[in-house]
Amino acid sequence: MSDQFDRASELEQLHRDDALANQQSHNHQIEQPYEHDGVRYCLSCHCSIGTDRLVANLQAVRCVPCQQQHE
Repeated sequence: MSDQFDRASELEQLHRDDALANQQSHNHQIEQPYEHDGVRYCLSCHCSIGTDRLVANLQAVRCVPCQQQHE
């Protein structure tokens, strides 16, 4: 009986992982960074994204405060 529950738990986790991976890849396809003259701008507030942020995450499309609010 516990094997059935273990297997169900494993399948549920696999479904969750797949859903998260699909959502993340879908978000990255839609949101393209906006750059002008070599400066990247936040998609939300339109301020320039700092160098430290881009060093930490090269694919960043939002500044830290806007990304926190977006999540």
